[in-house]
Amino acid sequence: MKVLLISANPMTIPFPVYPVGLDYVAGAIAHRHEVRIADINLTTNDDLSTLIRAFKPDLIGVSLRNVDNTDIENPQTFINDHRNLCHHIRQLTDVPLVLGGSGFTLFPDEILTELKADFGIIGEGERLLQLLDAIEAGTAPARIPGQIPGVILPGTPGRMPPPLSGNIQRTVTAADGHHRYYLEHGGMLNLQTKRGCPFRCVYCTYPYIEGRRMRLIPPAEVAGTAARLVEAGARYLFITDSAFNADMTHSAEVARAFIRSGIHVPWGGFFAPIVPPRGYFRLLAEAGLTHVEFGTESLCNRVLKAYGKPFKAEDVQIAHQRAVAAGLYVAHYILLGGPGETIDSLEETLTALDAFKQTVIFIFCGMRIYPHTPLYDLACRQGQISPGQSLLDPVFYRPPGISPDRIIRHIHSHAEHHRNWIFTNGEDLSATALPKLYQQGFSGPLWEYLRK
Repeated sequence: MKVLLISANPMTIPFPVYPVGLDYVAGAIAHRHEVRIADINLTTNDDLSTLIRAFKPDLIGVSLRNVDNTDIENPQTFINDHRNLCHHIRQLTDVPLVLGGSGFTLFPDEILTELKADFGIIGEGERLLQLLDAIEAGTAPARIPGQIPGVILPGTPGRMPPPLSGNIQRTVTAADGHHRYYLEHGGMLNLQTKRGCPFRCVYCTYPYIEGRRMRLIPPAEVAGTAARLVEAGARYLFITDSAFNADMTHSAEVARAFIRSGIHVPWGGFFAPIVPPRGYFRLLAEAGLTHVEFGTESLCNRVLKAYGKPFKAEDVQIAHQRAVAAGLYVAHYILLGGPGETIDSLEETLTALDAFKQTVIFIFCGMRIYPHTPLYDLACRQGQISPGQSLLDPVFYRPPGISPDRIIRHIHSHAEHHRNWIFTNGEDLSATALPKLYQQGFSGPLWEYLRK
């Protein structure tokens, strides 16, 4: 069959995120089906019309990575954009339309109904291969959800299937045209070293979407994929794991595999600010790591405990110092306004951040409530939301001890003289300068130019 896969993620601030998930879906089906990938960041409606008429796909899959921008000050939902995309596709063809992706997985029943698609795939998109098999075999659509875990029809309730077992395959070639936009806007392509997250952060959807058990990709395979991405033109690699160092041993072995393979481009990723073994960051730096992005969230131990974090404020200090000592660029992501936040905890965090040197601080206010998270359960118990309430339009947790408005005012006042503090989702002056640097040929996240 001919299969067209479309990335529908419109977010490009502070930089575009390469749709790595579609590479894995393509990797699962390309040995038996003809696959094309389109991306709305480089495809207009006219371009998409031309592609569909020329390629004549037998099935179209649309990946929905984000449903909104998770910004409490300027919330923006993408459902209308997704609805318009699906409506445009329907005007061109009546072949089966399949929805998937992490955003879809969180709200499958609602989104499938809203977008009027034929099928949805909850969880890992590689199950598209089984759906294609069923369609080719002439299986009646009503029977398919009972045969393939995670596949749903409109009006049928969906449940998260167990994580996939076996090898995680990815298709990457230098000829893939959908790479072009990302190579021209920062030169960054994404790399995955494992799936699953063992941490229990109250707001996070990773454990639900990928499972709590880590499924580690062999380091040699990771290095091989990295080499193919470099061959495809990547000038920077970003590791998309929830936390690259969630398994210290495996991440160190990935670094050693990079060294053995001669991976020569810089790379970065998200890290938990847990205390690393001595020499850990130096090894990663030797392997090409340049940027460490810590998911710190708070520097008040009481709040960190309420957030379900696996570290304390003093651990953050040690992790920060060791990363800086290894010559790495370091950033911290702070998420204020969650459970346990008060004016005292807010002041404790901001005062502690004042002491951080040679770093960039990304500050966000407001915890978006997602289903299937501990935060959802807490918000229900506190009466902030009702069980079964639609959360497709963003709803943010409101700590009993302080209002979001007061948090925002306090941050603006405190951050006034910190050029290296980036507030909210990165759309302020400092972050919007990044596209101009990309136009000049710079590569990577580039937030290091904001360090102080």
